[in-house]
Amino acid sequence: MKYTRIFLLCFFAFLANQAMAQKFGFIETERIVAKMPEYKEVKTELEKYGENWKKRLENLKKELDKMNTEYQVDEVLLTPEMQKTRKKIIFEKEEELISLQERIFGYEGALFRKRADLMKPIQDKIYEAVEKVCRKQRLQFMFDKSADIVMIYSREEHNYTDFVLEQLGLGDPIDSAGKDKKK
Repeated sequence: MKYTRIFLLCFFAFLANQAMAQKFGFIETERIVAKMPEYKEVKTELEKYGENWKKRLENLKKELDKMNTEYQVDEVLLTPEMQKTRKKIIFEKEEELISLQERIFGYEGALFRKRADLMKPIQDKIYEAVEKVCRKQRLQFMFDKSADIVMIYSREEHNYTDFVLEQLGLGDPIDSAGKDKKK
Protein backbone atom coordinates (compact mmCIF):
# COMPACT_ATOMS: atom_id res chain seq x y z
CA MET A 1 0.00 0.00 0.00
CA LYS A 2 2.85 2.34 0.90
CA TYR A 3 4.57 1.70 -2.44
CA THR A 4 1.34 2.44 -4.28
CA ARG A 5 1.08 5.84 -2.60
CA ILE A 6 4.71 6.64 -3.36
CA PHE A 7 4.22 5.54 -6.96
CA LEU A 8 1.07 7.67 -7.34
CA LEU A 9 2.82 10.66 -5.73
CA CYS A 10 5.77 10.30 -8.13
CA PHE A 11 3.44 9.80 -11.07
CA PHE A 12 1.43 12.96 -10.30
CA ALA A 13 4.65 14.93 -9.71
CA PHE A 14 5.85 13.77 -13.13
CA LEU A 15 2.56 14.82 -14.76
CA ALA A 16 2.68 18.23 -13.07
CA ASN A 17 6.24 18.70 -14.26
CA GLN A 18 5.24 17.78 -17.82
CA ALA A 19 2.31 20.21 -17.74
CA MET A 20 4.59 23.05 -16.64
CA ALA A 21 7.17 22.17 -19.27
CA GLN A 22 4.87 23.01 -22.16
CA LYS A 23 6.32 25.80 -24.23
CA PHE A 24 4.42 28.29 -26.29
CA GLY A 25 5.15 31.23 -28.52
CA PHE A 26 3.54 33.72 -30.83
CA ILE A 27 4.19 35.21 -34.22
CA GLU A 28 3.06 38.34 -36.02
CA THR A 29 1.73 37.10 -39.34
CA GLU A 30 1.14 40.60 -40.71
CA ARG A 31 4.86 41.37 -40.32
CA ILE A 32 5.83 38.08 -41.97
CA VAL A 33 3.43 38.53 -44.89
CA ALA A 34 4.58 42.12 -45.45
CA LYS A 35 8.14 40.90 -46.01
CA MET A 36 7.18 38.19 -48.49
CA PRO A 37 7.72 39.11 -52.17
CA GLU A 38 4.84 36.80 -53.13
CA TYR A 39 2.45 38.99 -51.15
CA LYS A 40 3.41 42.07 -53.15
CA GLU A 41 2.51 40.17 -56.33
CA VAL A 42 -0.80 39.02 -54.83
CA LYS A 43 -1.59 42.55 -53.70
CA THR A 44 -0.92 43.94 -57.19
CA GLU A 45 -3.03 41.26 -58.85
CA LEU A 46 -5.92 41.88 -56.44
CA GLU A 47 -5.75 45.61 -57.09
CA LYS A 48 -5.96 45.02 -60.85
CA TYR A 49 -8.81 42.56 -60.39
CA GLY A 50 -10.70 45.01 -58.17
CA GLU A 51 -10.10 47.92 -60.54
CA ASN A 52 -11.61 46.02 -63.48
CA TRP A 53 -14.78 45.36 -61.48
CA LYS A 54 -14.89 48.95 -60.22
CA LYS A 55 -14.79 50.21 -63.82
CA ARG A 56 -17.63 47.88 -64.77
CA LEU A 57 -19.69 49.07 -61.81
CA GLU A 58 -18.94 52.71 -62.63
CA ASN A 59 -20.17 52.15 -66.20
CA LEU A 60 -23.41 50.63 -64.87
CA LYS A 61 -23.79 53.56 -62.47
CA LYS A 62 -23.30 56.06 -65.31
CA GLU A 63 -25.87 54.20 -67.40
CA LEU A 64 -28.31 54.29 -64.48
CA ASP A 65 -27.73 58.01 -63.92
CA LYS A 66 -28.32 58.63 -67.62
CA MET A 67 -31.58 56.67 -67.48
CA ASN A 68 -32.71 58.69 -64.43
CA THR A 69 -31.86 61.99 -66.11
CA GLU A 70 -33.70 61.02 -69.30
CA TYR A 71 -36.70 59.93 -67.27
CA GLN A 72 -36.82 63.23 -65.39
CA VAL A 73 -36.63 65.18 -68.65
CA ASP A 74 -39.32 63.07 -70.33
CA GLU A 75 -41.54 62.57 -67.28
CA VAL A 76 -44.04 65.31 -68.14
CA LEU A 77 -44.43 63.99 -71.68
CA LEU A 78 -45.01 60.35 -70.70
CA THR A 79 -48.33 58.72 -70.02
CA PRO A 80 -48.79 57.13 -66.57
CA GLU A 81 -48.30 53.68 -68.11
CA MET A 82 -45.04 54.74 -69.80
CA GLN A 83 -43.83 56.34 -66.54
CA LYS A 84 -44.54 53.11 -64.70
CA THR A 85 -42.65 51.08 -67.32
CA ARG A 86 -39.60 53.40 -67.24
CA LYS A 87 -39.56 53.42 -63.43
CA LYS A 88 -39.64 49.63 -63.47
CA ILE A 89 -36.71 49.48 -65.90
CA ILE A 90 -34.73 51.93 -63.76
CA PHE A 91 -35.54 49.96 -60.61
CA GLU A 92 -34.40 46.71 -62.25
CA LYS A 93 -31.15 48.39 -63.31
CA GLU A 94 -30.59 49.60 -59.73
CA GLU A 95 -31.21 46.07 -58.44
CA GLU A 96 -28.74 44.70 -60.99
CA LEU A 97 -26.11 47.21 -59.84
CA ILE A 98 -26.63 46.36 -56.15
CA SER A 99 -26.59 42.64 -56.88
CA LEU A 100 -23.37 42.90 -58.87
CA GLN A 101 -21.72 44.95 -56.12
CA GLU A 102 -22.67 42.29 -53.59
CA ARG A 103 -21.51 39.41 -55.81
CA ILE A 104 -18.13 41.06 -56.37
CA PHE A 105 -17.27 43.09 -53.27
CA GLY A 106 -19.52 41.54 -50.63
CA TYR A 107 -18.62 38.91 -48.09
CA GLU A 108 -17.96 35.67 -49.96
CA GLY A 109 -17.95 37.70 -53.18
CA ALA A 110 -15.62 37.16 -56.13
CA LEU A 111 -12.94 39.49 -54.74
CA PHE A 112 -13.04 37.72 -51.36
CA ARG A 113 -12.70 34.30 -53.02
CA LYS A 114 -9.92 35.53 -55.32
CA ARG A 115 -8.00 36.86 -52.32
CA ALA A 116 -8.41 33.56 -50.48
CA ASP A 117 -7.21 31.60 -53.53
CA LEU A 118 -4.16 33.83 -54.03
CA MET A 119 -3.24 33.88 -50.33
CA LYS A 120 -3.52 30.10 -49.85
CA PRO A 121 0.03 29.29 -51.08
CA ILE A 122 1.46 32.07 -48.89
CA GLN A 123 -0.44 30.84 -45.85
CA ASP A 124 0.69 27.28 -46.53
CA LYS A 125 4.30 28.42 -46.77
CA ILE A 126 4.02 30.28 -43.45
CA TYR A 127 2.34 27.29 -41.82
CA GLU A 128 5.15 24.98 -42.91
CA ALA A 129 7.77 27.40 -41.58
CA VAL A 130 5.88 27.73 -38.28
CA GLU A 131 5.69 23.97 -37.99
CA LYS A 132 9.47 23.66 -38.52
CA VAL A 133 10.17 26.40 -35.97
CA CYS A 134 7.87 24.72 -33.43
CA ARG A 135 9.70 21.44 -33.88
CA LYS A 136 13.16 23.05 -33.62
CA GLN A 137 12.21 25.14 -30.59
CA ARG A 138 10.13 22.31 -29.06
CA LEU A 139 6.99 24.42 -28.79
CA GLN A 140 3.61 22.88 -28.11
CA PHE A 141 1.58 25.99 -28.96
CA MET A 142 2.04 28.86 -31.41
CA PHE A 143 -0.36 31.78 -31.46
CA ASP A 144 -0.80 34.48 -34.07
CA LYS A 145 -0.78 37.92 -32.45
CA SER A 146 -2.16 39.47 -35.67
CA ALA A 147 -5.25 37.24 -35.72
CA ASP A 148 -8.51 37.47 -33.81
CA ILE A 149 -7.04 35.83 -30.72
CA VAL A 150 -6.66 38.63 -28.23
CA MET A 151 -3.37 38.66 -26.37
CA ILE A 152 -3.65 41.02 -23.46
CA TYR A 153 -0.02 40.53 -22.54
CA SER A 154 2.89 38.79 -24.20
CA ARG A 155 6.54 38.76 -23.31
CA GLU A 156 8.84 39.47 -26.22
CA GLU A 157 10.93 36.39 -25.43
CA HIS A 158 8.02 34.28 -26.70
CA ASN A 159 7.91 36.09 -30.05
CA TYR A 160 9.05 33.66 -32.73
CA THR A 161 8.28 35.87 -35.75
CA ASP A 162 11.97 36.29 -36.56
CA PHE A 163 12.52 32.52 -36.51
CA VAL A 164 9.68 32.05 -39.01
CA LEU A 165 11.08 34.84 -41.20
CA GLU A 166 14.48 33.15 -41.05
CA GLN A 167 12.90 29.79 -41.96
CA LEU A 168 11.30 31.47 -44.99
CA GLY A 169 14.64 33.03 -45.92
CA LEU A 170 13.35 36.55 -45.24
CA GLY A 171 14.95 37.27 -41.87
CA ASP A 172 18.20 38.86 -40.86
CA PRO A 173 20.25 38.44 -37.69
CA ILE A 174 18.95 41.68 -36.22
CA ASP A 175 15.20 42.20 -35.94
CA SER A 176 13.38 45.44 -36.70
CA ALA A 177 13.84 46.70 -33.11
CA GLY A 178 17.61 46.35 -33.47
CA LYS A 179 17.93 43.67 -30.79
CA ASP A 180 19.86 40.45 -31.26
CA LYS A 181 17.72 37.40 -31.89
CA LYS A 182 17.13 34.74 -29.25
CA LYS A 183 19.46 31.80 -29.14
